[in-house]
Amino acid sequence: KLVNYLDLFRTNFNKKDIRLKIKTENNFPTAAGLASSASGFSALAIALAEIFELKLSEKELSIYARLGSGSACRSIYGGFVEWEKGKLYDGSDSHAVQIVDENYWDVKMLVTVLEDKKKDKSSTDGMAETVNTCPFYPAWLSSIEKDLNEVRSGILERDFEKVGKVMEANCLKMHATMMTTQPSIIYWKPATLEIIHKVIELRKEGLECYFTIDAGPNVKVLCTLKDFKKVQSKLLEINSIKEIISSKVGSKPLIIKN
Repeated sequence: KLVNYLDLFRTNFNKKDIRLKIKTENNFPTAAGLASSASGFSALAIALAEIFELKLSEKELSIYARLGSGSACRSIYGGFVEWEKGKLYDGSDSHAVQIVDENYWDVKMLVTVLEDKKKDKSSTDGMAETVNTCPFYPAWLSSIEKDLNEVRSGILERDFEKVGKVMEANCLKMHATMMTTQPSIIYWKPATLEIIHKVIELRKEGLECYFTIDAGPNVKVLCTLKDFKKVQSKLLEINSIKEIISSKVGSKPLIIKN
């Protein structure tokens, strides 16, 4: 996959004779449903553009990052970012746009790590099977634009409840399509459900928090700045959680030269 990705740059920018040594590492679990490919391919796209002296715009970098991993197109930017599907049939104009930068709204994300091993089925393979076999996939797809509009306006209005409610509902719809794929794709573990119920319970206690789950068992909990320490403390009571990674709204990638 890496070689094919490199060949995109070598072919498109006439760099066929250049050979590279790539060393990559993450400080969080890889291929465990925590978007490691998003960080990896956005970093690689920026590094290749730098070493090849391509002077690509952020939009162009986003387009290239998407070719490595769809969600990587968003990681070119900092702050709150939306992935636009584009207008062309082949998706070649699909890229991300920044809604607001990382200083616009101070919220926290608590990443609960239940499993740090590579998942059995990749997100790409799982989505392909869902598209082809899930009877509910068209219904989920038809609701995406409404959810996007709600979340976008919620971010601009700094309306935590609006963003959280739509995020949770969309997450559950997505996993419902995977569970009803043939054969079923069930990433959740017993602890996944335990955290879901815990978050709902904490909201009833007055703490502002909402969950979301990518294609994996690990749960991300969105919190307000004022409540995140209390929420983190409550989540740590769950024995199945191996680690909690506390994250703020990130800035754009940086090039570090040794």
